[in-house]
Amino acid sequence: MAKSHTAGEVDWERVRSAYPEQQPLLNLNNAAVSPPPLVVEQVTLDAYRLVNHNPDRNMWSHLDLGLPEAKAELAELIDCDPGEIALNRNSTEGLCTAIFGIPLAAGDQVVISPWDYPSVRAAWFQRQEREGIEVVTADYDLMDGDDEIFEAYAAVLTPRTRVLQITHMSHWTGRVVPTKRLCRLAKDNGTLTVVDGAQTFAQMPVSFRDLACDFFITSLHKWMGAPVGNGMLVVREGVIDRTWPLLAPFDPPPLGVDKFDHWNLGTYNSALQAGILPAARFHREIGAEAVHARVRELTRYWVERASGIPGFRLHTPLDTESLGAVSLFSIDGLDARAVEQELRESHRIHVKYREVRHLSGMRVSPHIYMRESELNRFVEALAEVVDKQSV
Repeated sequence: MAKSHTAGEVDWERVRSAYPEQQPLLNLNNAAVSPPPLVVEQVTLDAYRLVNHNPDRNMWSHLDLGLPEAKAELAELIDCDPGEIALNRNSTEGLCTAIFGIPLAAGDQVVISPWDYPSVRAAWFQRQEREGIEVVTADYDLMDGDDEIFEAYAAVLTPRTRVLQITHMSHWTGRVVPTKRLCRLAKDNGTLTVVDGAQTFAQMPVSFRDLACDFFITSLHKWMGAPVGNGMLVVREGVIDRTWPLLAPFDPPPLGVDKFDHWNLGTYNSALQAGILPAARFHREIGAEAVHARVRELTRYWVERASGIPGFRLHTPLDTESLGAVSLFSIDGLDARAVEQELRESHRIHVKYREVRHLSGMRVSPHIYMRESELNRFVEALAEVVDKQSV
């Protein structure tokens, strides 16, 4: 595992200086995509220029030689074997590799939740329509306690359940579900686990071995700060051989986890992948525990100051150590989309409107490069917008 620091041991102003300025908007939507540190940006630009000078040779015969080292660094961060890691473009691609690659037969059950990412749900329902598998929903509220969420999944597992789909942290509200307990439950039931870790990897400590899941998928351009268009699929060694790749492999077919790798895409952007290694090293120098402590501190900071705004309602459990950067709020009686628009157009502040089931509101997700003064600016602007729109 990577070396850990406490938040108090990190010079956050120095971290701030390692990132590009965010213009023209104050970026409070890092849950979608975070900016890469400047060192990552420079390595990627240099790699792109190298590609342009001699594309065929410099991509395949030069840049790609660095990928095993990148995988080794990622394996240290996620706590797995490098031979269990495949590199791709984002979480959706990695999740679809697992979803469409797991062998299933008509009548086999797959358990999902209403809070899973929309494309994940759509992929499973596509298999249901095409192949006759049965998609079952574990229903719960994101404000429920861990025991209630665990029981919601346990209640729908049967001997026919072949796969349990788990969203480690909800991208809607930042709620972290009891994933390790659910993976243990699935294993006892003879069920494979697919964990969507798009929002947890590099935002907080995550161990693939400790979770004991079969598939863990994440985007490297969110909290780790790799260039946009990088993702990671981790597949437990024991299920690699029986899982189909999403794309038919090139000739000769690669062995092991490489069959899920970027090789099968045809032409891809090697320069973007050159940014993975410096991003992983930058993250390791700070440490996942320090990152988590910092973003949790930033979330509690702005929520405490916003809680006095009339009608402010938080839809994310605050008093839990699993709290991270992602949270959802709304203002009673106001249209969240109108609040989001005015924050952006009048105050140059970017939050993200989110709507699912009975929830609608604005998602806020600061990253480690942000200052408390910028969160003060956000809260002051929010209070002004709420006062204006309430009138």
